[in-house]
Amino acid sequence: MPMIKTRDGTSLYVKDWGEGRPVILLHGWPLSADSWDDGALALAEAGYRAIAYDRRGFGRSEQPWSGYDYDTLSDDLADVIAATGAEDAALIGFSMGGGEVARYMSRHGGKAISKAGLIASVVPYMLKTSDNPDGTPQDVFEGMTKGMQEDRAKFFAEFFKTFFGVSLIDHPTSSDEVHHAWTVAMQAGLRPTLACAKAFATTDFRPDLASFKVPTLIIHGTADKTVPIDAAARAAAAGIPGATLVEYDGAPHGLFATHKDKLIADLKDFLAR
Repeated sequence: MPMIKTRDGTSLYVKDWGEGRPVILLHGWPLSADSWDDGALALAEAGYRAIAYDRRGFGRSEQPWSGYDYDTLSDDLADVIAATGAEDAALIGFSMGGGEVARYMSRHGGKAISKAGLIASVVPYMLKTSDNPDGTPQDVFEGMTKGMQEDRAKFFAEFFKTFFGVSLIDHPTSSDEVHHAWTVAMQAGLRPTLACAKAFATTDFRPDLASFKVPTLIIHGTADKTVPIDAAARAAAAGIPGATLVEYDGAPHGLFATHKDKLIADLKDFLAR
C-alpha cells in the first residue's frame, strides 16, 4: 500500500515496514519519510512495524494548494492511522512532525496512540512573543521566507549546514548527507514549503500539551540552532505531565543523522518499557 487517500482526496506516500507493534514516524521540514529510514529499518528489524509517510506537498505525496495548517495535517495523520489499521501505536515526530503529534493528541484525542515522542520538535511554540521570550524572532522567519522566494536552492544549501551543525571546524555528518537533504528538500513544492514554514513558525501548541495522556519521550540537542532547546524541548517537558526529557549535549538539529546510533538506542529503550 504505497499510497493512501486522505479525507480531502490528497494522495500520501506511505512506507510500512516490518511486523509487530506500530511505530509511526513523522518527518521534519522540508524533508520526507526517507529521513527516518535508518531508524525505521532498525525498528523493523527489532520486531516493530515502522510506518512513515511523506507529508502532503513533500517527497512523493501530492502537492495540493491547501491543507498546510496543523489541523489538516493532523487529519492526514488520522487518515494514515485508519488506513494502516495501526493500534496501540507509538507516535514519534521529528521537528515539524512534533507539531502533528501534539495536534493529533488534542484534535483526535490520541486515538490508537499509547506512547509519544518529540524529537528536536517545534513544540510547544517557536515564535518569540511577550509571553514566549525564548522563542525565535519574527524577522528570522521573514528572512527565511525571503531567502526561499529569491533563491530556494541557495537558501537550502546554507540552511542544511546549520541543520546538521556543519561549520569550518565541525563536520558531524558527511557532505554527502547534507547534499542528500538538499536534494530531498528541492523535491517539495514551493507553496507547501512556504506554507509549512509559516505553520511551524506561528502555531502555538501550548494548549495542546494537556492532551498528552501517554508516556512521552522528548529528545533535543543542546546546540540546536534551528529549533533552540529552551523554547522547545525544555518548555514542552515542563508542560507535559510525566514527560521524560533527554538532552544530547552539543547535538545540532539533524540528530537523526549526527547522533543516529544514540537516537535509535534511546527510541528502542523507550518503546520496550
